[in-house]
Amino acid sequence: MVLRSFDGVEPDVHESAHVDETAVVIGDVTLEADASVWPNAVLRGDRGEIHIGEGANVQDGAVCHEGADIASGATVGHNAIVHAATVGERALVGMGATVLDGSVVGEAAMVAANALVVEDTDVPARTLVAGVPAEVKSTYEESPWADAGEEYERLSALHAETSERCD
Repeated sequence: MVLRSFDGVEPDVHESAHVDETAVVIGDVTLEADASVWPNAVLRGDRGEIHIGEGANVQDGAVCHEGADIASGATVGHNAIVHAATVGERALVGMGATVLDGSVVGEAAMVAANALVVEDTDVPARTLVAGVPAEVKSTYEESPWADAGEEYERLSALHAETSERCD
């Protein structure tokens, strides 16, 4: 993993957090207990604090920048971007989706793969949004992805126990 300070501020990574060796974490970034950051993800805290909550996961190739706040148990999917936005507890930002400045993805909400959540959008709790720009497609009582954070906690523990570099 690449952990790098920026302007005198170092990342704060909890001892139980899993950060892949190819991930890049720069500057004002906090990773809480059991959070995970996967291969080639970038968390660049040079223009505002980035917070990754307990048990949250930032998957392969995802980017968080400028004050991104990812709450406990939330998932930022493969190649997604969260830029100066908030992702609520147990919410999911799908693969390739983009969540832009000032937006808030509510608790257990889902942003579909490749969706674009434009600036200053509030995605209500327990809704699915999809499209470009993203629009509400449905509501639900319980997200089928609400437990993804817990699954990634188990997966990161398995990686920590069994992964070995093969040169």
